[in-house]
Amino acid sequence: MKRYVVGIDLGTTNTVLAAAEAEAGHEPAVPEVMAVPQLVGPGEVEARPVLPSAVYLPAPGEFGEQGLVLPWGAPASVVGCFAREHGAKVAGRLVTSAKSWLCHRRADPRAPLLPLGAPPELERISPVEAQRRVLEHLVHAWDRAHPEAPLAAQEVLLAVPASFDAVARSLTLEAARAAGIAELTLLEEPQAAFYAWLAALGEGWRQHVRPGDTILVCDIGGGTTDFSLIACGEREGNLVLERVAVGEHLLLGGDNMDLALAHRVAARLGAELDPWQSRALWLECARAKEELLSRPELERAPVTIPGRGRRLVGGQVRGEVLRRDIDEVVIEGFFPVCGAEDRPRAGRRAALREIGLPYAADPAITRHLAAFLGRHVQSGERALAHPRLVLCNGGVMQAEALRRRLLEVLASWSGAPVLELPGASYDVAVARGAAYYGLVRRGRGIRIRGGSPRSYYVGFEAAVPAVPGLQPPMQAVCVVPFGLEEGTETEAPGVELGLVTGETVEFRLFASTARKDDRAGTLLQQLPAELEPLATLQAALEPVRGEAAQQGEVVPVGLRARLTEIGTLELFCVARQQPERCWRLEVNLRKPAD
Repeated sequence: MKRYVVGIDLGTTNTVLAAAEAEAGHEPAVPEVMAVPQLVGPGEVEARPVLPSAVYLPAPGEFGEQGLVLPWGAPASVVGCFAREHGAKVAGRLVTSAKSWLCHRRADPRAPLLPLGAPPELERISPVEAQRRVLEHLVHAWDRAHPEAPLAAQEVLLAVPASFDAVARSLTLEAARAAGIAELTLLEEPQAAFYAWLAALGEGWRQHVRPGDTILVCDIGGGTTDFSLIACGEREGNLVLERVAVGEHLLLGGDNMDLALAHRVAARLGAELDPWQSRALWLECARAKEELLSRPELERAPVTIPGRGRRLVGGQVRGEVLRRDIDEVVIEGFFPVCGAEDRPRAGRRAALREIGLPYAADPAITRHLAAFLGRHVQSGERALAHPRLVLCNGGVMQAEALRRRLLEVLASWSGAPVLELPGASYDVAVARGAAYYGLVRRGRGIRIRGGSPRSYYVGFEAAVPAVPGLQPPMQAVCVVPFGLEEGTETEAPGVELGLVTGETVEFRLFASTARKDDRAGTLLQQLPAELEPLATLQAALEPVRGEAAQQGEVVPVGLRARLTEIGTLELFCVARQQPERCWRLEVNLRKPAD
């Protein structure tokens, strides 16, 4: 029997692990955050509640034989505090934001891409490998602290952004399994944050929420921003919670704010900084930002940039981040007052651009939020467009000034007060909530109904006469409707396609967060703009039952789909004339999206 339920927040910037006894008592307990041993300097190990999601790739012999030794041995790379801090001083050896690459549309997350821009002679690893090394660090730390209950034998729940598509979720699972976590369940981060709030308040949560309420979960971390809506209803006299909408995955967060401050300070200094010093200034501005946001009485915070070479001490550059920098750059730049009808500004795209993460073009988080809520006005769901309650999550939202501005903007859109739910734990909530969800699955707590945050579609070529120079038009059929519960299987009725068997075939997978009324089997004869192309999928079809097919045989089939509890999608092609013949769709994720 599994002794613990373990929640993991594998964040873009920081990683947290929390756990609770699986069968301790009858009432759900608030999961405890585990302090993770990590290097904080050469040969210096400390246990801290947050493990920075940074991987440093050391040069051979850089720290001697004992410099990188952890309680479980010497790893090939450094993960955590020392990786982040030392890596800022060494060009081309620090890997950060690996998580954001998992949902990149035009790069292969299994390819050795990181550190981006590193000289060709230095080691590079893939985003999936970077995630594996962070998770492997957690596995070693847990197993050393719990030798009688290794992590591989516990119930593990790993949180991912609600906006992660099937590809990114599968890659996350791949990294976790390679790290030694064989069985785990994926959970959406905003839901996990809400579960943490439920765990913290116990039955007291009912005093803050009433039937008909819509709750906005606003999750802003170091690298990403995610929005979700949870509706509170009533069933048989009991309050029920249901996740009804998720936003797009935005690469926009605290890192962007730190970089904007660094540009402001560098311009004021008037000194020419090399790339290494610019990175050091970025980290110093992050520290100064947190200090000024947490201490409103301060008017300035100093920043120091080390010199280079022989002038390491005497060549120091000193500056400061001012209170007005916080007001003008962070608050007005990222949380500007805007109207509910405002939308993010799209920057003009250059014909050639550097390969890198697809950061949001507009830094204004409030305009992105207006676009997210505005979708529900267009679809007639006006109640969802004006949430009365907000649950804030993520390290950025620890700042009271930013939460206050967010509530003010939301209130200006609805014309009524908007309240923040009390008792949030901004930096560790996701891990705690993921572990609490493990207790909920055992019947010990309140469950949020959710299901798939997207509708999923399979694209196919229409059967039309061949015309020279023209490709057959692409159509699509819905195989997973919005809100389909995990573990549920659905069939696309009335749909018959010709399946080419016995060889590798290729087709397209699409998704939509806007088309909530489509049902399994809904046929789209033209691809609407709200359909998001996920990937070009290469599928080697092997029969899961029935006789094997001859190469190139075209079999009339219907489609069934199953959404698993780990968030992955299984497609089955069932022969119409011989239902005993069935093929399971195996997805090859190695080819990046077109």
